[in-house]
Amino acid sequence: MGLRKSSKEIATEVLKIESDVLGKLSDHIDEQFEKVVDRIFHSEGRLIVSGIGKSANVGTKIVATLNSTGTPAVFMHAADATHGDLGIIGKNDIVLIISKSGNTPEIKLLTSLVKNFGFPVIAMTSNKDSYLASHADYLLYLPVEKEADPFDLIPTASSTAQMAMGDALAIAILHKRQFTQSDFAKFHPGGSLGKQLLLKVKNVLDHVQEEPPLVAPDTPLPEVIHEITAKRIGATAVMDQDRIAGIITDGDIRRMLRSHTRIDHIKAEDIMTKNPKKIYEEDLASDAIKKMKANNINQLLVVDQNNRYRGIIHLHDLLKEGII
Repeated sequence: MGLRKSSKEIATEVLKIESDVLGKLSDHIDEQFEKVVDRIFHSEGRLIVSGIGKSANVGTKIVATLNSTGTPAVFMHAADATHGDLGIIGKNDIVLIISKSGNTPEIKLLTSLVKNFGFPVIAMTSNKDSYLASHADYLLYLPVEKEADPFDLIPTASSTAQMAMGDALAIAILHKRQFTQSDFAKFHPGGSLGKQLLLKVKNVLDHVQEEPPLVAPDTPLPEVIHEITAKRIGATAVMDQDRIAGIITDGDIRRMLRSHTRIDHIKAEDIMTKNPKKIYEEDLASDAIKKMKANNINQLLVVDQNNRYRGIIHLHDLLKEGII
């Protein structure tokens, strides 16, 4: 009886098998792939993706990737298709059926029904001679000779190939669509990139601040401290009527306390920073972060297009929004 392989050796073998499959897959990207990309790109309908078992799991991921990159797609489980879900398919839709063997009963029945209804079929399979491949309008061939498990039974290399082909398809269509970062942000407004490209300073300000902190130039220091503490932003604007005269941060107060033992005579104008850094409320929140980093500060005064004071935005508020 031979020595048992270590977990490291087994993992290495699995990754080698799957890596080899991906290498072979790249050699089989041919004119059929180009035709599939063109057909989906020019379609006036959606791409209906279907499969069963692990191929169904892969199909749902492919649908998510397509939708997030501007290609309308819907998943339809092959087992449910014959029980009413065929109604999902619309007039101008295209059907992508994923199956390693291309010969399971559910896949054969689904292929037959879709073809009878007159919808174009794209086959993604590892069996060129299968029922699915021979009845499809287009073939995306996946050259998988064996799975990564010792019994050649568990979908591993085949599901990896399916996933990779789906990614290749989505990204090829993305390029053809001239999909931009801004387009991506529209479909991912809650993600980091979406927030970087869409979230404005005023949106963050609305989340964290009901009433902006402010004091007059002649406000005594104890009242300044109270305003900063009450508004919990770590700073306050110093307003000379409607004009911004300066800003006072909690750091300014700490530095002042190190050099003054009596504070009853100190007023806001004595310790404020004149000509403070500002940002417009319509600017992107990501630009606020850049400005803070460039000036080594944690707060920015926010103004409208007429330079009227609107509030203070803090670095921590931006970080909580998940912009970085």
